[in-house]
Amino acid sequence: MSSASEYGARPRVWFAAYQLLWHLLLPLAFIRLAWRARHSFAYMHHIPERLGFGYDKPIKQGSIWIHAVSVGETRAAQPLIETYLARGETILLTHMTLNGRRTGKQLFAKEIASGQICQVYLPYDLCWSVEHFLKTFKPKLGLFMETEAWPTVVFRCAEIGLPLFLVNARLSERSARRVNRFGKAGRALFQAFAGILAQTDFDAQRYRSLGVKNISIVGNLKFDVPLDPLPVEQGKLWKKELHESHRLMVCAASTRDGEETIILKAWKDLLLSNAFETAPLLCLVPRHPERFAEVADAIRSAGLKFRRRTEWTGIPRDCSGLDVVLGDSMGEMPMYYSAADLVVMGGSLLAFGGQNLIEACAAGCPVLLGEHTYNFQQAALDAIQTGAAKRIEGDLLLTESIALMQALKALLLNDAELASMSQAAKTYSIDHQGATRRILATLDQQNFSLN
Repeated sequence: MSSASEYGARPRVWFAAYQLLWHLLLPLAFIRLAWRARHSFAYMHHIPERLGFGYDKPIKQGSIWIHAVSVGETRAAQPLIETYLARGETILLTHMTLNGRRTGKQLFAKEIASGQICQVYLPYDLCWSVEHFLKTFKPKLGLFMETEAWPTVVFRCAEIGLPLFLVNARLSERSARRVNRFGKAGRALFQAFAGILAQTDFDAQRYRSLGVKNISIVGNLKFDVPLDPLPVEQGKLWKKELHESHRLMVCAASTRDGEETIILKAWKDLLLSNAFETAPLLCLVPRHPERFAEVADAIRSAGLKFRRRTEWTGIPRDCSGLDVVLGDSMGEMPMYYSAADLVVMGGSLLAFGGQNLIEACAAGCPVLLGEHTYNFQQAALDAIQTGAAKRIEGDLLLTESIALMQALKALLLNDAELASMSQAAKTYSIDHQGATRRILATLDQQNFSLN
């Protein structure tokens, strides 16, 4: 294993200022949790863990530590976690968000109950909280998912010789520029990882521009994540019922603040165009649960008839008379994708970088993308090239949703193109699998022992 001296050196002056800022802002972090507790008091649970204390006993040391900040990263880590569990390893699974923790508990309830997985919050990036966390659990290997790079954690792991890798790593051009603004300090942070296992050549090149040497290109773990068969089957039943009434459905998935206005305006214009014998149905699924009520108000203000998904037991039935179904449930994206004939991918209509289009493709659902897909740059390019996705042409803001409406209309009236895109989506998702195997092979070849 590499010695600590081979890692990026901790920038002392910058790091001291960073620690001072963290200590000054710590009260605001707890105020933010209390503010979010208006929607769910669960935000106030496990508060000591955020300071590196208060863990349930007994503590298992020597586990493989996987950090998945929120929902997307937790789902992406699933095949990696399952493979390590099959090898007989125990897992320390950490998160930063409540929804990430909930997702982990949902996916691995049995393993958490049996003690194979210990699930806690990653402490705030304070020197003393991180130190106590590391001394308590003493993991033998750390794997951070995608973009997480907390300076105190990363530099301390390097100093104590704990191999910490950034896996399924991605770095957009915007993020690379942001890191470079911090000069040597920013670059030292990524150089301090024991290695970076990047999704694409684009990502690898950006990490190399920061001076990182140990880089491997392994693909995207999200292609290896299996769809939950139960919601998939529910979605197929819902789709069958809709098609029996000659009705198509569009899913606007993981939408972000401001995008619903664009989508609802486009949808209203589409319905008013009278281009369809039977009007299609929109399933609108906001990314963040705390925005469900806000989005319901937006649908109401748009003058569209809707129901919340949670008003049904089982799959939504008898959607006649509805313009919109509000997807206000958690863990049911496979159902929405399997029921839809077309997906509008949220996060791409405005400058949020796009959300995960891979899950939609795995369900065989064609994808419409906005121009902002920098968080999934290679995946978006490949999906468009293979015919699984199309990019909406035109400036959505200047045309007041006309471009989106026209793209929806053109595809929904073209059964042959939808069918071709659906098949291409399935092929695309299968052809890009294998990241789990490549990640494990790369880690197994590193110069350290897990025994």
